[in-house]
Amino acid sequence: MKLRVFKILKHTKVEGPGTRYCIWTQGCSRHCKGCQAPHTWSHSGGELFETEKIISDILAQQNIEGVTFLGGEPFEQAEALGEIAEAVQKQGLSVLCFTGGLIEELRENPVNQKFLDNIDLLIDGEFIEEKVDYSRPWCGSSNQRYHFLTNRYDESIFTKYKNKVEVNISKNGVVFMNGMGNFEEIQQKIDLMPLK
Repeated sequence: MKLRVFKILKHTKVEGPGTRYCIWTQGCSRHCKGCQAPHTWSHSGGELFETEKIISDILAQQNIEGVTFLGGEPFEQAEALGEIAEAVQKQGLSVLCFTGGLIEELRENPVNQKFLDNIDLLIDGEFIEEKVDYSRPWCGSSNQRYHFLTNRYDESIFTKYKNKVEVNISKNGVVFMNGMGNFEEIQQKIDLMPLK
């Protein structure tokens, strides 16, 4: 099975608890106003990867707590991500997923079931620009909700973790920011051109 990916970051400390392997999926039909990642909306962009290759790469990593899926909209590729999530959870890694959908709606579609069954923490709800709120870890607007789908995590995360941003610079000089915060303000302060 193939997964269309915008970006993979093999070690990050700002996309969920602990150090995580992070996959930004490519493709999103929601197009939330003020989205920090409009470059992930196109369903024809990114790169296709075999799920088996991604699973092998995740399991080859040292000292990661788990995997985070964001996007794009991960549930637009629920079958492929369900396969990956199931494989990494079986090896003791945690799974966190962000979605613009609501869990109640996601549960209505049988295609989503395997993926939902292998997520420890789901953060749901579209980003709403008028409800911007960075006070909770990993959330951008106050309407977004945390669903603890296993006993791996609980509400202690609210005091243990704060929103942070990482700035990564590739070998060819491309700057990539990830995490949660006001990216526009950060770009202005460090004089970066916006990502197109």
